[in-house]
Amino acid sequence: MVVISLLLSGCFDDEKLVFKKGKYNILECKEELSVGKDLIEEKKIDKIVVYKSKREMNLYRDNDKIYTFRISLGKRPKGRKIKRGDHKTPEGSYTITRKMCNSKYYRMIYTSYPNHDDKIRAKKMGLSPGSGITIHAQPFWNADGKGDNYTLSKDWTNGCIAISNSSMDILWYALKLGTPIEIKK
Repeated sequence: MVVISLLLSGCFDDEKLVFKKGKYNILECKEELSVGKDLIEEKKIDKIVVYKSKREMNLYRDNDKIYTFRISLGKRPKGRKIKRGDHKTPEGSYTITRKMCNSKYYRMIYTSYPNHDDKIRAKKMGLSPGSGITIHAQPFWNADGKGDNYTLSKDWTNGCIAISNSSMDILWYALKLGTPIEIKK
């Protein structure tokens, strides 16, 4: 149980982690990004809406919902993120800022958290709002997806939004940088 807890902990940029052969092919992913093969234009979405209370992410194209994914949230999912380290998933309007290949979570998509309101709120309280909130896939031990029911039935991140690897494959190729994401209660 301790090993599982350690593997499920947190969201962070882990470019320095050693690639585990046979898990995620991070080199192929980076090559794909470098040549712009990370978007399939005809599958492109124009909005993401996350409903924390329902534990779901919806993808939209021209105001039509085309996909719904199960999600996991920060370890303390109720309420909005206020400060670094509070293990809460933010609530508000953001955009997608970066796609990143990741040896721990397969693939990660960065949001623009903290937005202007988040920064003002934290500053008034004398706190740091934190940063690095992503949508990420599953940890390497769940590369085959057999543990999805377990990981998606719990809130285990440090504030990020976790989806299955198969959901990430859909989102990754449908997503353009700058796409809006609304995270609601």
